[in-house]
Amino acid sequence: MPKGLQSRGIARRNRMLHAAIRLFLQNGYERTTTSSIAKGAGMAPSSFFAAFASKEELLLVLVKIMFAGQFESAEQMKGATEDDPVLLYAVETALQMYITELSEPLRDLYVTGYSLPSTSEYIYSSTAKRLPHIFGQYMPDAQEKDFYEMDIASAGMMRAYMARPCDFYFTVENKISRFLESSLTLYAVPKEKQRRVIERVLEMNLKTAAEKIITGMAQKAEDGIDLIEE
Repeated sequence: MPKGLQSRGIARRNRMLHAAIRLFLQNGYERTTTSSIAKGAGMAPSSFFAAFASKEELLLVLVKIMFAGQFESAEQMKGATEDDPVLLYAVETALQMYITELSEPLRDLYVTGYSLPSTSEYIYSSTAKRLPHIFGQYMPDAQEKDFYEMDIASAGMMRAYMARPCDFYFTVENKISRFLESSLTLYAVPKEKQRRVIERVLEMNLKTAAEKIITGMAQKAEDGIDLIEE
């Protein structure tokens, strides 16, 4: 492919992605059409499919960007002096939970990410690669295949908790505590360690961090995003 055409293709994909982020944050995934994304990018409706094979393929790129941002924020919140991979896992998953309580479009976006074939597979695979470092000390006999299969279970719990809106009785703090108790038990983390990690997470200003992640994503849509490619 000629270099000029390749550059135009990348620019088109970026414009589509920028428009999609704005629309997803306003309307959620399901209510955003490929035509509206193309229109938001200032292009004809058919131009969408010159950039992405489907809306799901676009979402996969966005999921990669979102998860990279969440991991970076979790690292910063955990603190540079703390070397606790279980705490990092807990902070990152708690941030995801908190983000879905910020708005219904965000809930729709994240639940969809945990539901569609390509995006859920990316979540399983990328997370499973990190799990031996996080939980290997508690499951010394577990293989990579075991962690992958257990991540399907923990991701299923994550999706279910995300999909259920909080209310007066089921607060976001309760939701985070219940999810972490369940997932850390799945990975054989001792109860006392679970208690300390959950207490530490709930002491953090998760709401501000979650808002910062979404504000940053919206700002990137305005300033320009370097696509994460395979």
